Amino acid sequence: MFEKYPFCREPYSVTVCRIEPENNVHVILEAFSEMLDETLVFVGNWEKSEYGRSLKEKFSACKNILLLDPIYEPHTVNWLRSNARVYIHGHSAGGTNPSLVETMNLSILILAFDCVYNRATTEEKCLYWKIAEDLQNLMKNKSGKFAEIAREMGEAGKRLYSWERIARQYNALYQ
Repeated sequence: MFEKYPFCREPYSVTVCRIEPENNVHVILEAFSEMLDETLVFVGNWEKSEYGRSLKEKFSACKNILLLDPIYEPHTVNWLRSNARVYIHGHSAGGTNPSLVETMNLSILILAFDCVYNRATTEEKCLYWKIAEDLQNLMKNKSGKFAEIAREMGEAGKRLYSWERIARQYNALYQ
């Protein structure tokens, strides 16, 4: 995979989502456009809307931001996530987001948009942001505590979202 994605040899943060305003794409890009020493790999459907096209045009010149087109192979997406130092989760609407759950099980640091859904999904065990400045402060204030938070995320993911637990819950529903 390193041949196809050579930028992954260096530390990077990653985001994977539909390019929609409620996923706070503009906030994430704005934050990283001002942190030139931090690399962001952002996977999304940039050409699907005017919102995506305008963001791609505005931020594609940033040397530390790599805007990748959608990747539909789960193995590749998981590889990009699992090799990242930080996962940035911007979803602010909906419920339990599959992308967040999948990343929790990788035991990497997650910086999630601060909303009730993300807090419930993560049992309030990750770090949260609302605006670009919050995200920048979290990225700048890295500490040894990050590894502990990532470990706790992984444990919560495996405990809350295992196939065994979910199957038991469905089974109980049907009985």
